[in-house]
Amino acid sequence: MQLKSIMLKTIALILLPGVSFVFDASAQNNSLEQVNSLERIDSLDPVDSQAAQTWNKIYEVFSHPRCANCHVPDDNLPRWSGPNYGKTSVHGMNISGGQSRIGVETVMCSTCHAHTNSDEPHGPPGAPVWMLAPVEMLWWQQSSNQICEQIKDPARNGGRTLEEVAHHIAEDELVHWGWDPGIGREPAPYSAKETADFVTLWANAGAPCPE
Repeated sequence: MQLKSIMLKTIALILLPGVSFVFDASAQNNSLEQVNSLERIDSLDPVDSQAAQTWNKIYEVFSHPRCANCHVPDDNLPRWSGPNYGKTSVHGMNISGGQSRIGVETVMCSTCHAHTNSDEPHGPPGAPVWMLAPVEMLWWQQSSNQICEQIKDPARNGGRTLEEVAHHIAEDELVHWGWDPGIGREPAPYSAKETADFVTLWANAGAPCPE
């Protein structure tokens, strides 16, 4: 009986490390799967997060009064809004851009808007060509998702790729007025170059839109 007891204890000692090894290997495999899963999440989340943050900066520009005030609906009425204007209103003196968006049907924008800004505070701003944005490019009081979907759609962005949208922002002198709006007006945030770079970064990340 004593010999039998010794043999059983010996077998138990031999088997236990094996059992322990099996359980340890299983736990190790589960741990590795969790780590790999976390690594996959970590590799994706920063990209998505960065793209979303970049779009938020673009929306901050596009929805700013210096931009959105001229990206108006088919009533063709430029807006006056922003911290320096007090109450939001339509352009004074019953000004309408008309369907032409340059005032052909009423009073030409160029009647008051010269090639450069007025030297007077809140005087008529200027650019080589002064006009409302095409009605398809509506930004006035639009949500982040609405502007995002619009700017990606060639039927509503002037037939441009996102690369061409970035180039348009970087090069167009009327667009640049938003960062040099004249005395007494708050400029759009960032700069034309930064905004163009934001569009490029966002496009390269897949151009995701917010829900």
